[in-house]
Amino acid sequence: MTEYDYIVVGAGSAGCVIANRLSQDFSNKVLLLEAGGSDRRFFVQMPIGYGVTYHQKAVNWMYMTEPSPDADNKPSYWPRGKVMGGSSSINAMVYVRGNPKDFDEWSDMGNPGWSYQDVLPYFKRMESWQNGADSYRGGKGPLKVSEVTNQLHPLCKNFLSAAQEIGINLNRDMNGEKQEGVGNYQITTHRGQRMSASRAYLWPIKGRTNLTVIKNALASRVLIKDKKAYGVEYLKSGKTQQVFAKCEVILSAGSINSPQLLQLSGVGPKSILEQASVPLIHESPAVGENLQDHLGVSYFYKSKVPTLNDQLRPVLGKIYQGLRYIFTRSGPLSLSVNQSGGFIRTRNDLEKPNIQLYFSPVSYSLESPDKRAMMSPDPFSAMLLGISNCSPRSRGSVRLRSSDPLKSPIIKPNYLSHKDDVTDLLEGVKVIRRLAQTNSFSDVIGEEFRPGPDCQSDEQMIQHIKETVWTVFHPSSTCRMGPDPTKNVVDSRLKVYGIESLRVADASIFPKLVCGNINAATIMVGEKASDLILQDKVNV
Repeated sequence: MTEYDYIVVGAGSAGCVIANRLSQDFSNKVLLLEAGGSDRRFFVQMPIGYGVTYHQKAVNWMYMTEPSPDADNKPSYWPRGKVMGGSSSINAMVYVRGNPKDFDEWSDMGNPGWSYQDVLPYFKRMESWQNGADSYRGGKGPLKVSEVTNQLHPLCKNFLSAAQEIGINLNRDMNGEKQEGVGNYQITTHRGQRMSASRAYLWPIKGRTNLTVIKNALASRVLIKDKKAYGVEYLKSGKTQQVFAKCEVILSAGSINSPQLLQLSGVGPKSILEQASVPLIHESPAVGENLQDHLGVSYFYKSKVPTLNDQLRPVLGKIYQGLRYIFTRSGPLSLSVNQSGGFIRTRNDLEKPNIQLYFSPVSYSLESPDKRAMMSPDPFSAMLLGISNCSPRSRGSVRLRSSDPLKSPIIKPNYLSHKDDVTDLLEGVKVIRRLAQTNSFSDVIGEEFRPGPDCQSDEQMIQHIKETVWTVFHPSSTCRMGPDPTKNVVDSRLKVYGIESLRVADASIFPKLVCGNINAATIMVGEKASDLILQDKVNV
């Protein structure tokens, strides 16, 4: 019998952390199961390689959602990492913790131990900030976070100046004392290479003998007896295998796969399990519910000066930048295309930002939901100004399609189903136009070509939002943390209600979405979860 103390399902942003921290104690025998393969691939490690991995089945679940009736009734393409490091191996690397008020709200929702002051030590513990430690930043953690201002396109200075011109303050560290304001984005890279959760937490401990990693192993169900988890069944090379846990099973498979796995294991809404012919073990109505995601809208402008389009579109430009990256680990291929941005309140009565800004000195087609030509931008000099909503109110779901673990679940985002999301995005795109009309941009910005000058009224702008709105790839909250078992899936110690020895620790436990990119907060969840697990072992 193959037995471990702990089985962690999913080597993503949280799972890599948990596997590392639990195995620091050599009395713990830890197994990490990952449905994907190795992350030691060129386009995973090259930062802008996410333009390739975005469509690469070898490292990507490549989900398609159901149509959203209120967003032009169109489906949405959801790339999710199916590789060591999970989505941290294929994301845009923007490092944003979230707003301090986000975590205070988590605590106020009935989750003791999750206030900003509670989680700040974990953010500091996990990171090695390039500019060094202070009261808010960590300097000795596994995750390298880079300041890349001196490598960014010169147009970023125009963006920052334009923002200040319309009254938005400059903020040199959006992960420091406060989040609000504009600045250049920090990214999870180190010496020109991607710093995924796998590279940060697993690569340095590959010789640790009490940690076993099994790749290309798709968890098909949690083994449960008498309402207690005792192992995991998984598929590998076409064969079904079982492994057993003496202490706990921890699901860190992400906001799609964690609720799917719970449902496959008989834990979820009774009606959904019956429809999928899965025997009910414990009725948990909130499994797969409360799905939240940030939405983005971009406006595109021709440029009077060269942009990254001029470097990345021509064949010779591709060759030059490719060789530059290979030999020096520098240039635009070593960065994210999301170079500058920030957080703003579009109404004075708000307590925290409701809109995130993005500036990219590049433009590319977004015409198809399943194609993003980031590596082949538009054939002329251009740039984009974009926004996303920070606190979406629309709610969706993730539900089993069938009892077959190889079948993708039914994902219903229900984008724009709450009117406040439309209001926030409309106010956000109006800020984009104010930025574009500043003196700071006047010498460099050309005509707006998407949506264009014919789109002027609120009704026209709302219609453009509905037609073009796209996911910012931040699904969360499908195994939500909270005090009421009928409305949430896990308690404040991340224990699954109704099932002993089973936890969930990934972005699916967020009580509500954080303001900004979610990778940093997901890694923080992994750090805090590992402490909770080890504390409970001591207290047994």
